[in-house]
Amino acid sequence: MEPTRILFICSEIAPFWTESEMSNLGRMLPLAIQESGREIRAFTPRFGNINERRNQLHEVIRLSGMNLIIDDTDHPLIIKVASMPNSRMQVYFIDNEDYFQRKNGLFDNDGKPFEDNDERSIFFVRGVLETVKKLRWKPNLIHCQGWFAFLAAIFLKKAYKDDPLFAKTKIVLTLHEDEAFENPLDARLKEKVLFAGIRAKDVEIIENPTYENLAKLAILHSDGIIFLGSKKNADLSAFAKTHKKPTIHCKKLATCADDCNEFYTQVIRTR
Repeated sequence: MEPTRILFICSEIAPFWTESEMSNLGRMLPLAIQESGREIRAFTPRFGNINERRNQLHEVIRLSGMNLIIDDTDHPLIIKVASMPNSRMQVYFIDNEDYFQRKNGLFDNDGKPFEDNDERSIFFVRGVLETVKKLRWKPNLIHCQGWFAFLAAIFLKKAYKDDPLFAKTKIVLTLHEDEAFENPLDARLKEKVLFAGIRAKDVEIIENPTYENLAKLAILHSDGIIFLGSKKNADLSAFAKTHKKPTIHCKKLATCADDCNEFYTQVIRTR
């Protein structure tokens, strides 16, 4: 019997990114799930402040070279890979000169969010899904960690729903108590995500693309929600409950892997 396959789409993964609860989860959880006997793949953005030489990133030529159209503009997709220190886990990095070569993550030197963070998120998520197609690796479940990966939910359920590779794939989200951003994303986000099977009415909830509305869009198209941190966002928790989404609350990072592993099994078995 083939092992269950879990795809992790992570906004941050330590030690490639500054240590935080979210980036530590991005490292710890895939490692723990892999050690439990499940097969995993992990993807993260190749933000410009990730040191390629120190972390020994190298381009995967056979996976690179595709162009993704974002807002009517072609953007070349570059795939890089590195090994997680002291493990047999590999991490794939989504890269592009327009979106990820600047020497920062999501904020400029003055602490202001980049105006194209919405497009960077679209490119990242679509880049992951297209790369998984190239790998011909069929995931049973996709786990999105962080808002930068939220759009994977609607892409999977609408734009990629007829692809045999993803037809039966379930998707879960991690909602972190401290990751909400203050300034809304570009108001044209609702137009930029319209491709393949995604229609305007599917994204009405992000007419005002705040963190909460983006999270609600993701919840609507997900199969399970994981709240991370000491407190749950009351509004998003109520929204998930209203839409009858299975949820768990991981209050401590130390016990999160076991909780998530059980939750994956529950979600995968749900019809």
